[in-house]
Amino acid sequence: MALNAAQSVLLTGTTPAPFTPTASDTISGNDIIPGGGCVMRVVTGGTNAASVSVLDPNLTAQGNAGTVTPVTVPTSSVRYILIPVSAVNPATGVATVTFGGTLTGTTYDLIKF
Repeated sequence: MALNAAQSVLLTGTTPAPFTPTASDTISGNDIIPGGGCVMRVVTGGTNAASVSVLDPNLTAQGNAGTVTPVTVPTSSVRYILIPVSAVNPATGVATVTFGGTLTGTTYDLIKF
């Protein structure tokens, strides 16, 4: 599990600094701006698809985790995924994102705005 930092986009331009995903990565709540969130840009390689899930830290009345619907990123594709403020676990201060599929050639950027 890696704790990755989001980049700010500047008027003068920002050079992307992509991360290589692991099965489970975290994002600091400090990078997920209230009222906006954080955007994850996922890029897959030529022969591999991936699935990305933003975990829901909220619990039901019986203590079960919220339902998560993964986003599928087809081969040779790009997807933007919103990481909302509600994804931050108040106990840990981070949001957790999980990745599935063959991750070879898959990268992602985090952008705060």
